[in-house]
Amino acid sequence: MSDNEGRVHFRVVRFINESGLKLHLKSVPLAAAAIIYHKFFRDNKLKDFDPYLIGTTCLYLAAKVEEQLISLRDVVNVAYRTLHRNKPALEIGDTYYLLRDSVARCELYILRALQFKVIFNLPHKYLIHYLKFLKDWFEPYQWEELPIACTAWACLRDFYHCSVCLTYKPQHLAVGVLYFAMLCLGVEVPYHKQAELKWWKVFAEDLTIDEIKEIIKDIMSVYEMESTINT
Repeated sequence: MSDNEGRVHFRVVRFINESGLKLHLKSVPLAAAAIIYHKFFRDNKLKDFDPYLIGTTCLYLAAKVEEQLISLRDVVNVAYRTLHRNKPALEIGDTYYLLRDSVARCELYILRALQFKVIFNLPHKYLIHYLKFLKDWFEPYQWEELPIACTAWACLRDFYHCSVCLTYKPQHLAVGVLYFAMLCLGVEVPYHKQAELKWWKVFAEDLTIDEIKEIIKDIMSVYEMESTINT
């Protein structure tokens, strides 16, 4: 994938997140939408498709898969408004029906392209589990003062802007964003230096510190790309 294509995909996933938040979608459907999008373009060329149509369809499909149902009409209207901020709201007419039919047809195409494999094992449930255990290792006052959970969730959400999110096990990714969050905050797990078993090994026995460093490196590359896009 070229740098230019990577920037296009970054912008489309940002569009997916913005539209999804306007539709009050939770973090899991938003992550699922990004995964469907990246998986689709892993096997298809960007020049052959309108990425924003694919992104809109992935958002609609992911909401269905994760059982947070939203109407196709709302998806079309919100996506249109997000893309065309300076235009009037979309009215019921030829343009609306054309867009609605395009998303409906595209949904079937994406499902066939992915062989209907659109249910994923996401890191969110692992991160919730790990945070609960990690909280017990800190003093209550210390945990309450530190935004470890918020930082980890933000890193996880941002990581889906790039297709590298497809390369890691969900358990490893959950540990990676936790480790990165604590690095950013300058925090260490109490007593872990003296422990024979490192804290991340408790959560993922097959994970190594080198793999954690690779995850952190990829997370940082996402923020580096964002800085080039926003400048």
